[in-house]
Amino acid sequence: MKYSIIVPVYNRPDEVDELLQSLTEQELKDFEVVIVEDGSQKPCKDVCDKFADILDLHYYVKENGGPGQARNYGAERARGEWLIILDSDVVLPKGYLKAVEEGVSAPLPHREGQGGGSAAFGGPDASHPSFTPVQKAISYSMTSFFTTGGIRGGKAKLDKFYPRSFNMGIRRDVYLQLGGFSKMRFGEDIDFSYRIVEAGYRPQLFPEAWVWHKRRTDFRKFFRQVYNSGIARINLEKRHPGTLKLVHLLPMVFTVGVIALILMAAVARAMIHYDASNWHTWYWICLAALSPILLYALIIFIDSSIKNKSLKVGLLSIPAAFVQLMGYGFGFIESWWKRCVLKKDEFTAFEKNFYS
Repeated sequence: MKYSIIVPVYNRPDEVDELLQSLTEQELKDFEVVIVEDGSQKPCKDVCDKFADILDLHYYVKENGGPGQARNYGAERARGEWLIILDSDVVLPKGYLKAVEEGVSAPLPHREGQGGGSAAFGGPDASHPSFTPVQKAISYSMTSFFTTGGIRGGKAKLDKFYPRSFNMGIRRDVYLQLGGFSKMRFGEDIDFSYRIVEAGYRPQLFPEAWVWHKRRTDFRKFFRQVYNSGIARINLEKRHPGTLKLVHLLPMVFTVGVIALILMAAVARAMIHYDASNWHTWYWICLAALSPILLYALIIFIDSSIKNKSLKVGLLSIPAAFVQLMGYGFGFIESWWKRCVLKKDEFTAFEKNFYS
């Protein structure tokens, strides 16, 4: 068997239904599906039973241990030459596996892999027309140049590419060689990608092997996701020194900057009443403080409205962008304080967040 598709699931039966349906429509059929229920209160067994006679599907249940450990559990039971890791909230276009097959079969001279081929790969994601306006806005915020959206924008030329777990593939022997995912509860996919590169392999980007990715369905859940990503960034730097780049600092700088500008505007607004003789000076200070924020919001609105062909999505993209950048920024600051200032280790610093 060529491919084993491994999907960890936690309380998302409806999403699994859509993913499995898209797998039945794949042009290439040489694959099995391994669903790992990671301690869900809303299991997807009934959904999987619907597809038992259509797909080569294997359903497993384990105690909750996080997505990384669920993937390892599935990998231990998989039979394919290649392991494809997907999140449960993705849907595949019909040509996904065909694009993967073309990518892994292409010779890559002077690079790692048996016969000069790939050892690991990943692909971009996109927003589906059926997604809600909020989902489209969140997708925009995670892919836009104006919000530091990296590979999710689908860049074809990268010096080093680090696949993410929403759409990642790796040869089974390499997976086992590296011991799979670590016990990190967030950022574990980036940690794994770093270890792939550190082992001498070079993951490839397959631009045509893209997926529709639903992400979070509301801003509260989205904030928690990006907040945890900010926390994970410092943990990743501790595990892999030198991986913290300037782009990773930008959300923190943005967060501090926005807070500083709002405070400045608030002080100036208050001073209009306390120093009435100079009200015009304080008025202009207030306006100058808010101008960068308003200008950024306008840029997001125009760019998203054009790309999504929707003024509503453009408007929703404004809070989505601020949630993405500031959520990440707050998580980054908390992690920096606990790990770098208080010198706590990864597990005790965030036991309540990830390991309870």
